[in-house]
Amino acid sequence: MAEPRALATRVLVAVLSILLLGGVLVAASTWWNGQQAARQSYDRILLGAANDIAESIRIQGGAPVVVLPVSAFELLAQAPDDRVYYAVHGPGGVLITGLDPQFWIEPPRPGRAGFFDAALDGEPARFVTVTRRFVEREFSGSVEVVVGQTLRARATMTRELSIDALLPMALAGGALLLIAWAVVRTAMRPLEAITEDLARRDPYDLTAVPTEGLPREMQVMLGAMNRFMGRLDGQVDAMRTLISDTAHQLRTPVAAIRIQAESAMSEDEPALRSRALDRLLSRTRSLGTLLEQLLSRALVVHRGDSAPRVLVDLRDVALEIMEHDDHALISPGTPLKLAIGDRPVMVRADAFSLGEAGRNLLSNALAHGAPPVTIGAERRGTDAILWVRDNGPGPRDAVLARLGERFNRSADSRESGAGIGLSIVKSVATAFGGRMETAQDAEGFRIALVLPAERDAP
Repeated sequence: MAEPRALATRVLVAVLSILLLGGVLVAASTWWNGQQAARQSYDRILLGAANDIAESIRIQGGAPVVVLPVSAFELLAQAPDDRVYYAVHGPGGVLITGLDPQFWIEPPRPGRAGFFDAALDGEPARFVTVTRRFVEREFSGSVEVVVGQTLRARATMTRELSIDALLPMALAGGALLLIAWAVVRTAMRPLEAITEDLARRDPYDLTAVPTEGLPREMQVMLGAMNRFMGRLDGQVDAMRTLISDTAHQLRTPVAAIRIQAESAMSEDEPALRSRALDRLLSRTRSLGTLLEQLLSRALVVHRGDSAPRVLVDLRDVALEIMEHDDHALISPGTPLKLAIGDRPVMVRADAFSLGEAGRNLLSNALAHGAPPVTIGAERRGTDAILWVRDNGPGPRDAVLARLGERFNRSADSRESGAGIGLSIVKSVATAFGGRMETAQDAEGFRIALVLPAERDAP
């Protein structure tokens, strides 16, 4: 596979192509203008020679007589390499003077003055016809003078004029090419500096590339690349966090499960074995909850950057959580209420992530709060709120200060919680430009996911 050409080379090739095309057009125009100038110059010479000959015609003895003037041939001698033709015809086309009749040139429009092209002994030539009319006592009629010459001097003049005009243009084109090369190299320096910076970077270095002082087009490109690297860095960081949390948090539960399983196997008394199995089951459930929330948090962080954002009604999220009836497994017998109104509570987000956040809000209230528990959605000014309220006093100040952090557990939770649920809520809030909000009042403790409401929602 051929190595791709550098950007500077492509730009220079494009500039060279433009200069070459312009050079061809200028050369064609110069050649045409030179040809016209040569034709006009030598046509004047032909016309001057023909007029001199016509002025030299005299009437003697009732017949026209021509004494060829020296001035006419001096004019024609300005093209020394060209062959010359002349002829003077009287009325009826009678030759008065001129070349041998075998070389006669018949004008295309006899009796009418003007220029025409014809062949002179097989060579292209240019001719002019001048008519002089006589009305005298001895002679009345028209005398026609035809003068011509070949085109060698015209071609030479055209070539010289074209060369004289094109040579400076060629030198200017070369200078422009050098200037273009210098300009392109200067313009490419920021890109080369960025390329070198990226080549020297560590593969895991996803920090933003500086854009200060760069051209606007490069700032747009680098801005998009920096945003992409920022999202990628977030994904890599989430993956590292998941691996670190999994390795750190699973070590103790797995060791405890192994010890309790061995203890259950070694117990001979049914009561002690049953107690050991109950503790093993509790540990297994706690481990399952931990794994589920670890994976849920990683998925929510990933979808916050990658999932498309659509219009979602928070009332539907609350209603779906109620219909799934997951709360019956978490806290059987705890009454759960739904509080939603008729007004849509629209946000632009990922429905799956919102559902995960709502379920974790509810699970936290069921596990640590007091019944009854209420889940609802409402619109407050420019905020759309998904909230859960329980009848308890809420967490202690030390726990409340760290609310939303990973593995933030109270001393009362022990193995009933993994300490990740509210961190999922906080991640969802951050991903969609919102926040997590808590409040304590006479009705109990309320925790909410607050997001920007969609303005154009129906």
